[in-house]
Amino acid sequence: MTVVNNSVRSTARLAAAGLRALLVLTVICGVLYPLAVTGVAQAAFSEKANGSEVRSEGKVVGSSLLGQRYDKGHDKHGNPVPDLKFFQPRPSAGLGSNKDNGVNTRYDLQVSGATNQAAGNTELVKAVKERKHWVSVTYGVPEAKVPADAVTSSGSGLDPDISPAYAQLQVDRVAKENHLDDAAVRRLVADHTTGRVLGFMGEPRVNVLELNTALREMAHQKG
Repeated sequence: MTVVNNSVRSTARLAAAGLRALLVLTVICGVLYPLAVTGVAQAAFSEKANGSEVRSEGKVVGSSLLGQRYDKGHDKHGNPVPDLKFFQPRPSAGLGSNKDNGVNTRYDLQVSGATNQAAGNTELVKAVKERKHWVSVTYGVPEAKVPADAVTSSGSGLDPDISPAYAQLQVDRVAKENHLDDAAVRRLVADHTTGRVLGFMGEPRVNVLELNTALREMAHQKG
């Protein structure tokens, strides 16, 4: 009987110790630590901690970390029609998407990923040729001068940036659509061009959302 009582008391002590440890660790790891991390993040990196939001006229219009489309509706086949008043992003075509299944052609965050198609893949080659032809006709440039990022998607399918070359290629059309001076829009692109990280990593880039936000404000001020 004594052995049983000792066993019960021992089990009770262990259970109580386990419960105390659970409560202490819950408070430390589930309350104090998250509050501390959140506090430091909000104090030192509030913009990044809140998702790198981009605002226009007091409203959040997106995140500078994520690309988005600029369309003005759909054609009779249900395909989105780009709004040429705005700078267009690079294609979003992750996870083997195509016009038939429509997966991630709209910068869908839930299906981020690359197409994983080889350079010789017939679907990829066809898509690139179609995009190159569209860019050439739309912006009035030879196909040979169409930048690679204008016709290919990124590894994530969510790239918010385009190359300065693709941005500059769109200047004339964007300026015309918004009744703005070409030189002013070209300066806007230059002002929103970011150089290589630390001067040597990556490539120069233009954040499309930030550029279009500034463009909208410029057009609004003129209008």
